Amino acid sequence: MKPANFFWYELVTTDPKAATGFYADVVGWTPVPYGPSHDYTVLNVGPDQGTAGIMATPPEAAGMPPQWMGYLYVDDVDAKAREVETAGGKVEKGPWDIPEIGRAAVCTDPHGAPFMIMKPNGEDRPPLPMTTPGTIGWRDLSAGDLDEAWSFYAGLFGWTKGDAIPMEGMGDYQLFHAGGDEPVGGMMTKTPDREHPFWLFYFVVPAIDAAREKIVKGGGTVVMEPMEVPGGAWAMEALDPQGARFGLTAASR
Repeated sequence: MKPANFFWYELVTTDPKAATGFYADVVGWTPVPYGPSHDYTVLNVGPDQGTAGIMATPPEAAGMPPQWMGYLYVDDVDAKAREVETAGGKVEKGPWDIPEIGRAAVCTDPHGAPFMIMKPNGEDRPPLPMTTPGTIGWRDLSAGDLDEAWSFYAGLFGWTKGDAIPMEGMGDYQLFHAGGDEPVGGMMTKTPDREHPFWLFYFVVPAIDAAREKIVKGGGTVVMEPMEVPGGAWAMEALDPQGARFGLTAASR
């Protein structure tokens, strides 16, 4: 099985216009309206490299807190959706066809962390280097149970283990690979302050302190102050003004 990786990221929020301005300032994305009614915004790195999107919370999900979702590439959405359920996860919506975009399904893992699976239409574009500002530099799962989550995702998507980093009093932080030499993310059993399991995505910015200032100025909330992580990079966590949690990472302070 060819390992699957996250290839698209999407914010579902109560105020797309405000969120678009916030992330354009903090991360440096170029927003581009998409669709016949311009009800979807693509967030570009540079003029034309789409990285993520923003949309309003759909009526069927009214009341859902704003959140970022990650899309995992699969060759057959229907077959993979059946595998998700066999492995103990749940298909919350779909599979369904998104006109001109692809076929997708909304899923949750056995502990309730949401994720998307999708077979996009068209040819793949070469990914930008992971250190490019505006790309997604890391993916982090606060899991209901590390061992069970690892078995679920590795079995479905072909991920392989990297280093396991001991976290004092909290168990291991398990790095994972999606077919490449470098790890693309990590997971650990969630800490008590995390109310529920979820995926957190870290957006690359040029410098962490400048981005922190923009978060506060733009009405966001710092959840975890900038800290140095293994490898010499810097990372932090925050909430946007509507309450969606996100991370930032940078090579310099």
